[in-house]
Amino acid sequence: MRHFKFKSVVKLANMKLSIKSAAIVLASSTLVSALLGLFRDRLLNSYYLGTYPTGIDAYTAAFTIPDFMFFILTSGALSVSFIPVFNQRLAAGNKKSAWELSSSLINLLAILTFVTSLLIMIFADPLIRYIVSPGLDESGMILAINMTRVIAINPFLFSIATVITSIQQAVGRFVFYAFAPAIYNIGIIIGITCFTGGINIFGVQIFEGGIMGVALGVILGAIMQLIVALIGLFGLGMDYNFKINWKNQGFRSILRLLPARSMDQGIDYVNGIVNTNLSSRMGAGAVRSFNQASSLHQMPVNLIGVAISTAFFPKLTEELGNGDKGEFNSTFRQALRTIIWIALPVSIIAFFGRGYVTSFISNIGNNDSNGTIASVLGTLCIAIFARSVFHIASRGFYAYQDTKTPFIISIFAIGLTIGLSVWFYLIGWGVDGLGLAQSIGAIVEIIILLYILQHRSKRELLDKAFWRAILRMIFATAITACVAFSMTKFIPLMATDSSLVITIPKFLLISGISFAAYLVASYFLDLKEAKPIFRYIKKALFRNVK
Repeated sequence: MRHFKFKSVVKLANMKLSIKSAAIVLASSTLVSALLGLFRDRLLNSYYLGTYPTGIDAYTAAFTIPDFMFFILTSGALSVSFIPVFNQRLAAGNKKSAWELSSSLINLLAILTFVTSLLIMIFADPLIRYIVSPGLDESGMILAINMTRVIAINPFLFSIATVITSIQQAVGRFVFYAFAPAIYNIGIIIGITCFTGGINIFGVQIFEGGIMGVALGVILGAIMQLIVALIGLFGLGMDYNFKINWKNQGFRSILRLLPARSMDQGIDYVNGIVNTNLSSRMGAGAVRSFNQASSLHQMPVNLIGVAISTAFFPKLTEELGNGDKGEFNSTFRQALRTIIWIALPVSIIAFFGRGYVTSFISNIGNNDSNGTIASVLGTLCIAIFARSVFHIASRGFYAYQDTKTPFIISIFAIGLTIGLSVWFYLIGWGVDGLGLAQSIGAIVEIIILLYILQHRSKRELLDKAFWRAILRMIFATAITACVAFSMTKFIPLMATDSSLVITIPKFLLISGISFAAYLVASYFLDLKEAKPIFRYIKKALFRNVK
């Protein structure tokens, strides 16, 4: 009976979703993962940021090389190159070819990432000592090297899970794909709460504990994430085999598309390595402070840009596959308008509420570390908007199976960002300069991407109605900024506000009133994005009124 219920739940979760339902599932799962991430970081910071900044810097630096290799070999490179080719095979009724290319990709990436993980373990010392964080002291350096060797298995586990979840995403199954990252955070939380005190089995101490226990939690989370991804294959009928079919045309097409996007991802992460390198020279805790601000700004980007563009992407590829460019333009505009309409007020509210947001991940009071995180987050608020837009803009190219153009643009944008980061560091702008460089680079990148897309469409993609709507959104955002600023003065963040019981209600009240002002302004400015919300409110309030 229990087996039957489990199968029923899995079958229900694996139903194909509409764009609207998929966006809701993705945004909800991203929110859950973000909340778990906040709780994870709050635990870590409360344990180490105030008392052991060198250790938390080492832990943060340890992710740099494993994450870099995962991004350059797999990550977003796989989903944007795999899904269009996989969908073409399914649309043509050629399931055999679709499963052949899926199996081949899993096997190839498993081999590549396994070898990569071994190499990271072997060369962790020089990589950390001379490239990633040369500014750490010797104790922090040794700790970062040891944790890097533990976390090095992540690219192998993540790559297999990414192929599996990309298959589910391609056929419109989003539930297990969406919630797998949340499971990863749960694993790290288990590491923080259970492994840092050591591991004792039958009275025998097999692991001493400390911050290395968090690294073990990272591996546990990666394994749990892979298991959840595998459950998502239930009922899909995948025909897996242990070989690489080099003759499969779909597989060869993916291999041709993969390098440009992989290099694009890799260049993006080179920027992260540079930031870690520079911030490691700015004193104990600087690496962690910049990382935390970057993570905080990335949360709304994932909630808005990643969730919405991921939900729209299969439809965009399908419309181009059917040769309907008019529908493609309409769908792209709808996705872009939705992202801009949401991202603008979120960026403004994040700027004025940055102190409150920082308090969510740290309960060590209004100290220097919290002030640094909040300050850097303020410089990254422009990047919240720009990087949210980037995800749909780049997918406009990927739907055309064009990965080279975004790659070339990224080379320029990342080069600009790195150049600005080094310059701001040399003139003494500190960690804030790194954040400002990110925002400038992100804005330049989306401007170029959208300009080229508009030029390719012979100026049919972004029409006059679109630009008039954007101007109205900007005006509504200006009103929101005034309200948000006034609310932060009316409800100030006190130096003693370290408890979530105090800071969350304050932030929710500021955000709620500010966003309500934005909704009202959008409604009176005749923005169609606001109208469904008011219809829903009206229906909820007057449901029983005849």
